[in-house]
Amino acid sequence: MPILKTENLSVEFNGFKALTDLNFTLEKDELRVILGPNGAGKTTFLDLISGKTKPTAGKIYFNGEDITSYGASQIAQRGVGRKFQGPNVFANLTVYENIEVSLKGYHRIAQSLFKKKDKAAMEKIHHILEQIGLSQKSQHLAYTLSHGEKQWLEMGMLLAQDPTLVILDEPTTGMTASETYKTGELIQTIFKGKSLIVVEHDMSFVRQIAKKVTVLHQGRHLAEGTLQEIENNAKVQEIYLKEDVHA
Repeated sequence: MPILKTENLSVEFNGFKALTDLNFTLEKDELRVILGPNGAGKTTFLDLISGKTKPTAGKIYFNGEDITSYGASQIAQRGVGRKFQGPNVFANLTVYENIEVSLKGYHRIAQSLFKKKDKAAMEKIHHILEQIGLSQKSQHLAYTLSHGEKQWLEMGMLLAQDPTLVILDEPTTGMTASETYKTGELIQTIFKGKSLIVVEHDMSFVRQIAKKVTVLHQGRHLAEGTLQEIENNAKVQEIYLKEDVHA
């Protein structure tokens, strides 16, 4: 059974069809990259999956459960975690505290921390900080981090929530080439064993992480396959990749 499935998913905003009859299937532990320029429907698709937007028609299934009508909090509770484009961290908390407040079951942990330190929670926080490469900055306030480090911190915060499906919307936005490469390594390491949907436009990054790619065009499914198949697809070359296919 796929972890995520949509059937004839459509959404319309004041007469504008942002998505039309989109059928999509993601298998458990699969990493899928979604390509498409502005207006292709990528962010709208993520909004639908995460419950931020409700579809006009169609169905969304997560682990076999119909979540079409569920709100964002209900979907998050079922194990869907999403990172938006820009870093969204608690600027005036330390790096350590950002991970701490993101831990799954934080409220229960906070109650126990008020009485005594929760050893298991502390170990998990330190492990996540090691994974994202910010152990040495655990006591730094988040606003002092570089842009790339803030992005990695938010990935650590997402990891702390222990989602089964991770959604990353253009995770390399604003990064340098070296930061982008490190982000690719991080994604493949820290989210191993989880299902991932990654929306991205940086083709060097896509080549680093992609195994299977879905291409959207004007809110519709255009093509799907391995990265090589997508790069060799004449329609995709014409609409999206152009000279970048041969870079």
